[in-house]
Amino acid sequence: MPLRLRPKPSVRNDSEDPESFRMTLIEHLEELRNRIIKSFVVIVVLWVVGWYLLPYLYDALNSRVEDAIKPLLPPDAEYKEAWNTVMAPFMLKFKLSFMLGLTMAFPFLLLELWGFVKPGLKPTERKPLERMAPLSLVLFAIGITFCWLIIPATVKWFSSFIAEFPRTVLYQEPGAMVFFTIKMMLAFGLGFQLPLVVYFLCRVGILEPETMMQYWRQATVVIFVFSAVLTPSNDIISMLMMAIPLSLLFMISVWAVRITTKKKALEANPVAELNALD
Repeated sequence: MPLRLRPKPSVRNDSEDPESFRMTLIEHLEELRNRIIKSFVVIVVLWVVGWYLLPYLYDALNSRVEDAIKPLLPPDAEYKEAWNTVMAPFMLKFKLSFMLGLTMAFPFLLLELWGFVKPGLKPTERKPLERMAPLSLVLFAIGITFCWLIIPATVKWFSSFIAEFPRTVLYQEPGAMVFFTIKMMLAFGLGFQLPLVVYFLCRVGILEPETMMQYWRQATVVIFVFSAVLTPSNDIISMLMMAIPLSLLFMISVWAVRITTKKKALEANPVAELNALD
């Protein structure tokens, strides 16, 4: 059959009209395509910006790592950075600038994701997310900052084993530790979103705060496994540095949902509120 264009339906969520649903689905896919294209353009633009900002960022990150490594080297140990191939400098700048651009694009990507998901949410689901969106950016920044503060401790822990092997030298590829640092910062920024996920699932009724409190031990194990998978080095120090704050944030988010749920229940039932006061 030839495809016939129909006018845009006035009721978008009319489940009794298949044609209306079909047009809504097409519009939904078009919106998804437009948002993906805009996100791709922003990532490419910020990738180019990161290409020019990288020398300044690289110097700051590399100096921070070197300050943690050099004091722990044996007196006779030599520390140098050496390229393996002539193409390696370009590939390093290519990868690092992309990661830098992706990090800078994260707030915009989050807004695009929210703009795509928001029309399909119920008011009870939309309200918690509207409150969580700014907090998500704050937690992402806190995660990156926290990682920046603990990177020297992580590098020192790795470097402490060099002293056990005397008469050795340390040659590593330039940018290896900088690349590791940026991946760690991204991992911490994303990992610190976990409390918001728990908070949202509890607020919309998928999870119950009492159930989460009852199974807090199992949830803690899941957080530790999640941290072990997310940290790029997979070492115990980095895992603990992420898992311990996430466990605390998890408990705080469940506690906050529990208090909010009780408050809403008391407001909806004045008799229960009077009994609670008695």
